[in-house]
Formats: sequence, C-alpha cells, structure tokens
Amino acid sequence: MIPYDFEYYRPASVNEAVNLYRQLDTQGKRPLYWSGGTEIITLGRLNQVITGAVIDLKAIPECREMSVREDKLILGSALTLSQLYDSRVFPLLGETGGEVADRTSRNKITFGGNICGRFIYREAVLPLLLTDSEVRIAGPAGGRQAPITQAFDQTLQLGKGEFLVQTVTDESYRRMPYITIKKRKVAVIDYPVVTAAGIRTGSGIRVAFSGVCAFPFRSEAIEARLNLRDIPLKERVEQAIALLPAPILSDIKASAEYRGLILKLTLEDILKALGAE
Repeated sequence: MIPYDFEYYRPASVNEAVNLYRQLDTQGKRPLYWSGGTEIITLGRLNQVITGAVIDLKAIPECREMSVREDKLILGSALTLSQLYDSRVFPLLGETGGEVADRTSRNKITFGGNICGRFIYREAVLPLLLTDSEVRIAGPAGGRQAPITQAFDQTLQLGKGEFLVQTVTDESYRRMPYITIKKRKVAVIDYPVVTAAGIRTGSGIRVAFSGVCAFPFRSEAIEARLNLRDIPLKERVEQAIALLPAPILSDIKASAEYRGLILKLTLEDILKALGAE
C-alpha cells in the first residue's frame, strides 16, 4: 500500500496529457506519468517516490499503437512486455523483455515504463540501441523525434513534462539473426547478473548490455573488437571487455569479478551463435 494520497488522471490524447502535467505541476502536485505503474507503486511504498498526482498514458491511442507503416515498425510506449512477447512483431525485443520479472508482472510492466524506469536494468532499450531505432517524445515544447543513440545516455533524456510516446524501428531489422541471453545467479525471475542482446547485420555483429555496468549501453568500440575475425575469439572478448564504458557493477547479486567472468562467457556464446567465430 502506498502511504500517501494522490490524484489519478487518464487523458485521452497526447495534448491532454501534456496540458495536465503543466497544470498539476503549477499546483505543486509533482505529477508523474503513469504507464504500468509497477515501479511507482514499488518505490512509493518505500517513500522513494512521492507525488500528488499521476497521469495514466494507457488511454492515449498513440501510446498503444503496434503497426508497420512505410517499412517502419511503430510501437507505443504503453504496450506491455507481455503484449510485445506474444505478438512476435519484434522477436528480439519480445524475447529480451520477455524474461523481465514474471508473467504476471510483465502483464503490467510497459515498454516505455521499463525504458524510462529508475531501476538500472531497463533491458527493453537494448534492441532499440542495436537497431538504430528512433524515439518520439511529447512535452510542453511540442513533439520531437530523435535517434535512440542520441536520446539515450545511461537513461532516456527527457525534459520536464516530457514522456515517451512511441519508438520507430526499420522493419528490416526484424528479419536479421539475433540472440538474447540473460544470466541470473539463482532464481529464474531474479534480477540479472548479465543481460546481453546481439544481432548480425550486413556490417557485422552488434551487442548491447544490461546489468554489467550501472546502466544499459551499446559500444561501437567494443563491437569493432568483437568483429576482428583475424584475432582468436577469446582474445577478442578479452579486448572488448577492456573497453567497457564504466566499472563492472559489484552488488549483492554478484561481485565485479564474478560478473566479469559471466560477461566473458556470454560474449563467447553470442559470437558463436551469430557465426562470428
């Protein structure tokens, strides 16, 4: 149970949501956009999130869209992880998000909520980073569309009052060979020690990671090393790990040393599976 009261709003359009945020913010209610709501509820119970109003995005048609138009796959931010998995519309995304928590939770956790959340894992962003996807964002200054590689830097960079509406992905990526691996220490629904997703494009192997560092990432420098086929696979992996953008995470789930070992084995599996030996 959340130990404080808050107002609930369910706008029917993007403009209504943005205007509501502006109005509620002016009233000092510290509004939050609500999609699946699982993270707000979890952190609210701990008094780590406090708000006087939430704005539910699930009734906005654009946030529920799942379509292919002009060779672009359009996915709304309020689609649940279960919907994406069951639809098979973007298998890499569906499977990467399909191992987050358990099925009951995934029925509520939304695509956009996972990407924009405070928890460090945010695995749903990995397929977007691998496929040069773009994000559509709405806010007080209007709408904007930007490449995920520019809009996501450790977290999705949103201004005050902005929210993620949709993602846009070139439809051709759906047919490329891919793999997604999640390594946990114990339970099958526990937080991951390492999550990695890979795809083989015409220019080589791409890999993105979650749980390795304190934020999800894709590194072109790491990919360049992994694609050096004239170097033995194990040596490529060692060189790639030396190029991580931040220290390997050490926490209650795993030490940095253990994570590093799991990362090494995971990368070897990805390269073998995608034919980059």
